[in-house]
Amino acid sequence: MNCIVGVDVGTTNVKALAMPSDLSQIIAHASAPLTTLNPEPGYAEQSPDEIWSAFVQVMSEVSREVAQRGHTITHVAFCTAMHSLLPMEADGKPTGNAILWSDNRAEAEAASLRSAKADLGKAIYKETGTPIHPMIPLCKLAWMREHDPRLLRRTAHFGSIKEFLWHKLTGEFEIDFSIATATGLFDESKRSWSPKALEFAGVRADQLSTPVPTTYQRPYQPRPETAGIGLPNDVSLVIGASDGCLANLGAGAIKPRTATLTIGTSGAIRQTVRKPLRDAEIRLFCYYLDEGYYVVGGPTNNGGNVLEWVSEKLTQQDTKTVLDEASTIPPGSDGLLFLPYLQGERAPLWNAAVRGAYLHVDWQHSRAHFVRAALEGVLFNLLNINELLTKHTGSARVIHANGGFAQSTFWVQMLADMAGIPVRLNASNESGSMGAILLTLKAIGEVKTLDEAAERVAFGDTFEPDLARHKAYRAAFKQWEEDLKKV
Repeated sequence: MNCIVGVDVGTTNVKALAMPSDLSQIIAHASAPLTTLNPEPGYAEQSPDEIWSAFVQVMSEVSREVAQRGHTITHVAFCTAMHSLLPMEADGKPTGNAILWSDNRAEAEAASLRSAKADLGKAIYKETGTPIHPMIPLCKLAWMREHDPRLLRRTAHFGSIKEFLWHKLTGEFEIDFSIATATGLFDESKRSWSPKALEFAGVRADQLSTPVPTTYQRPYQPRPETAGIGLPNDVSLVIGASDGCLANLGAGAIKPRTATLTIGTSGAIRQTVRKPLRDAEIRLFCYYLDEGYYVVGGPTNNGGNVLEWVSEKLTQQDTKTVLDEASTIPPGSDGLLFLPYLQGERAPLWNAAVRGAYLHVDWQHSRAHFVRAALEGVLFNLLNINELLTKHTGSARVIHANGGFAQSTFWVQMLADMAGIPVRLNASNESGSMGAILLTLKAIGEVKTLDEAAERVAFGDTFEPDLARHKAYRAAFKQWEEDLKKV
């Protein structure tokens, strides 16, 4: 049996999933962890060597298991995190670490596009669909322009983690339209690099990759350094899209008024629309998935990392104990509220300097209250983003949930109760890899549209909202929104 491998390169893991085109079974699966480096306050980096080693590990494991089961890999497709920036030599060799989405060193450069150069910032957003924030390569390059101009001038090529891997496997510098729209440098309507964005960033177009559609394919080019991967020499590589866009596709959330809420390390809430969308106040992103499919929404810096903080630093308990403890407290945490901005914030504030806080702390509040309020705060923030989103797209009728938080039935039920609409899980929680596989079906002509591809997604449990708990959460959310206005 022939199969497709979807590779998901995230912030904390590299994962690979092998499935046949009918998605009838998981043939193989592998995962390897990644380490985030914080060499200075506000910095977030990863070693490209570690990323490549993790990629080789998961691909070799999947390739071996696929072969042992008598199957053949025909295509490998890529899903990667957005907003990374990696300086490289002309031969693709990295000259430094990859700067991640969570890196805030370019705060001043982003602030200038929101204040002193606001007209330029608005013009760039209109072209690119990328909100102005330190996360985006546009601002990271501008930071280099100010702080390390020699590096900017002498670097032959700037790319993302995906472009680094793609060059390793094909020998070409190419970037898909989806990752490109998340750079803040790409004019989405013209399908080319924006001159005004390039000028602000201080780079030339020839220092960036050639933009290509998300269904673009190239043959794998075996080299001595790729021998350990174990892929057949005739395998075809599909460049794929970004993790946020493919999470929507992999969750089967392609139809109008169907939201996808993802919480991994960070989080996001998104809908798929049929044409580009812009928010007048530059609060929402709009990224390319495929021709006629765009993913609009808002990201948060503070998702599963809040649970990690509560577990490791606040309570020093394992996550199961933390979640069990939180379940003993009623919805709304008896008035205790939490603003979850532990690492600054993207949507809805787009403020890298903001920080978290507990509000309305009372004598009655126990450790369990603090835990539950933190979990509620993460969802309140995402639902606040959703209110911005629905002004453009209409209210969602159902939420498709994925990411690490979807493994907690308690947290997912909390989302259903807060939102007041059903929350649906997928049969597989690997929505990024699944989305890459579904996009491949379109690339190879097995389906004509992504709507048709999404019909192959299998679902798991659906969580219905409890109306009494929803009423309690509406009151708490109203207070939470009032408190947020004071930030």
